[in-house]
Amino acid sequence: MAKCAFLGLGVMGYPMAGHLVAQGHEVTVFNRTAEKAKRWTKEHGGAWAATPREAAKGADFVMACVGNDDDLRAVVQGDDGALLGMQEGAIFVDHTTVSAAVTRELYAAASDRGIAFVDAPVSGGQAGAENGVLSIMCGGDQAAFDAAEPIMQAYGRTVKRLGDSGAGQLTKMVNQICIAGLVQGLSEGLHFAEKAGLDIREVVDVIQGGAAGSWQMVNRHETMADDHFEHGFAVDWMRKDLGICLSTADENGASLPVTALVDQFYKDVQKMGGGRWDTSSLFKRLKSAG
Repeated sequence: MAKCAFLGLGVMGYPMAGHLVAQGHEVTVFNRTAEKAKRWTKEHGGAWAATPREAAKGADFVMACVGNDDDLRAVVQGDDGALLGMQEGAIFVDHTTVSAAVTRELYAAASDRGIAFVDAPVSGGQAGAENGVLSIMCGGDQAAFDAAEPIMQAYGRTVKRLGDSGAGQLTKMVNQICIAGLVQGLSEGLHFAEKAGLDIREVVDVIQGGAAGSWQMVNRHETMADDHFEHGFAVDWMRKDLGICLSTADENGASLPVTALVDQFYKDVQKMGGGRWDTSSLFKRLKSAG
């Protein structure tokens, strides 16, 4: 079993770190709000540290799942950053969804200290984290991935390396681009069904097994029908992710007209006060429009 540190105990990181303990790993956690770290240790055991550097001290693997590029830099670099606490030969595994640019920047900084850096964003949402069945898309050196993969299996059902540093983040962008279009299409379909006087649940029961079926349809149609959006992946975070996608598309020349449009629809949801609503709230936006 390995000695691990986990940085960031949000809705994803909290259960992910717990799965590491359940698999027998020795885990020290860090969270900006220390009370949450203390609560985690009471629930799962292990230990908590006041800084990323302290949490990472002596760890074989340091995992992070924080908010954005700046949050990631803050826990990796600086006087209290994890890199200064890590030993040569250790591996940093980043589960945050960030830009490929910051990933490559931190990969280089880690390499300068003899530390491996694997970008490993996840998909599957809070339920996937709690049930330990996340999809994890990875970039980085093959040897580092091979060493980290068995550790990530504690909370991942699918763990795959897609290429060199940044490849995991680029793959996560593909994931978010696909989801944006799917959720808007599902929202429009259910909105049309409702306007046509059809029962949403009965319609989905018929079509979900055919070509229109998707994870979003199966797992979100009932909450959408019930006008319940206080769960799941927040609109604020989706806009952050889509911003990364659109910025990267400007750099590589990809055309993302639907993604850009859906991003603006999510902006409308934010204006409705739905920044913390689930991404399926695109349906609520359509209903509010009449």
